[in-house]
Amino acid sequence: MAVQAGKDLLIKIDQTGNGQFETIAGLRATRISFNAETVDVTSLESQGGWRELLAGAGVKSASISGSGVFRDANTDERARQIFFDGEIPSFQVVIPDFGTVEGAFQISALEYAGSHNGEATYEVTLASAGVLTFTAL
Repeated sequence: MAVQAGKDLLIKIDQTGNGQFETIAGLRATRISFNAETVDVTSLESQGGWRELLAGAGVKSASISGSGVFRDANTDERARQIFFDGEIPSFQVVIPDFGTVEGAFQISALEYAGSHNGEATYEVTLASAGVLTFTAL
């Protein structure tokens, strides 16, 4: 994969549940991480005392975070609504020159900040809440 601009990593939200995704406004930084818990099946019979893991077991999860400037756009309003209503809608993460991850996420944190001589900023954190799909570019 060639070097990519960070601004091309996009977090998109399904605004109405109809499968039409819109980029969350004002984001300056985004991050996605994938995790898989391991299941240790090491025993006294494990060759050379090396740890053994059970393939395909354990819980998989993904988390997404982003930060940016408050723009009071439709996506900002929708994110607040999702958080306070406890909804779990579909999101997309576009990873440049790699593909798109899509699935249900819950907004687990929503933070706002600002200083007297600067812009209002926000941070959002999402936790996967079901099966995710990956579509390669």
